[in-house]
Amino acid sequence: MKGVVFTEFMDMVEKQFSSDMVDDIIEDVELPSGGAYTAVGTYPHGEMVSLVMALSTRSGVAVPELLRTFGEYLFTSFVKGFPTFFKDHSDAYGFLVGIEDVIHSEVRKLYPDAELPRFDVEHHDDLRLVIVYSSVRHLEDLAEGLILGCIKHFGRTARLCRETIGEGEQRRERFLLEYS
Repeated sequence: MKGVVFTEFMDMVEKQFSSDMVDDIIEDVELPSGGAYTAVGTYPHGEMVSLVMALSTRSGVAVPELLRTFGEYLFTSFVKGFPTFFKDHSDAYGFLVGIEDVIHSEVRKLYPDAELPRFDVEHHDDLRLVIVYSSVRHLEDLAEGLILGCIKHFGRTARLCRETIGEGEQRRERFLLEYS
């Protein structure tokens, strides 16, 4: 998992909880990296899982809620850090439809070793979008948060529903977005 995800997570924890909380969750788990992350580094995704679980234990906030909150935070960070990815899009649907062909292809140029999730479009029209998220990491709640962050960023109200497809390692999530 790319280090930018870790550095943004730590930034969110510091802003929404405290710098002491950052220190506490790092101390709570044994991390091969020691909790020292750089935005350009690559780290085992298990470290993120451990950090989120430690934060959940200390804060009393459920893991799915923390991941969704982080997804929204991360989307906002991506908008600030990579504005060129967003300038040609006027709505959430257009942006989300282009994730694989535009965004992920550019990310792969920057980070050839990145293991990105897939967002496959099943349906797209002016009022409805259906996308399927799949990843070996199974961070569906983070993906939901990113989608919610995208909807908020573009400012048009949309309803988001989610359903699980398959089981175990073949599990995927279908997201349905409908404009009001």
